[in-house]
Amino acid sequence: MPKATKKKSIYGVHPGVKMMADWIAGLKDKTGRTLDEWIALVKKKGPKDKTKCGEWLKSEHGFGTNAAWWITGQAIGNEPLDGDAEEYMKQAAVHVREQYEGAKAGLKPLYEALLEAAGEIADDVKACPCKTIVPLYRNHVIAQIKPTTRTRIDFGLALAKFSGKIPARIIDTGGKEKKDRITHRVPVTTMADIDAELKKWLKTAYELDG
Repeated sequence: MPKATKKKSIYGVHPGVKMMADWIAGLKDKTGRTLDEWIALVKKKGPKDKTKCGEWLKSEHGFGTNAAWWITGQAIGNEPLDGDAEEYMKQAAVHVREQYEGAKAGLKPLYEALLEAAGEIADDVKACPCKTIVPLYRNHVIAQIKPTTRTRIDFGLALAKFSGKIPARIIDTGGKEKKDRITHRVPVTTMADIDAELKKWLKTAYELDG
């Protein structure tokens, strides 16, 4: 009997973590120093005030605002940089577990069914758990899974680019006016809510991010 093919996990590294990891990895080539070497330089020669240090890195060493603050935060503020993909995946598992334990444990089957529906859309959909929600990405966030109450998950959708009529069941969150990625939500309280219509709108959100 042939071995069953192992299903690819929908979980992936958050884009922000990957961006930070890429920045750290490329720092030596771009600036001549590694992150650790920049931290050592700041501690030796940089201003001890965080604001002044950030400005010093910008004016004396040509860094942009974000990079200057990242280095300053490491050198002076002892602020962690979220660039460790392996550590992120460990924490992601903790976030999911904590979201669906205790009073909200009964929502876990609904969460897993929504993940399965997302995975069926396309191979490039990935779930990147945060502390209170699990966003779903293509190139950007296309949807999110949020355990809002003990009995309800709000399944958010990014439909800002959709110009047609949207049924009342797909509730407008006001996100478009606020320039949020998530503009609509579908209340999910039973498996029956994860139906063909919900999956159609998830696919629409996916296609709008093409």
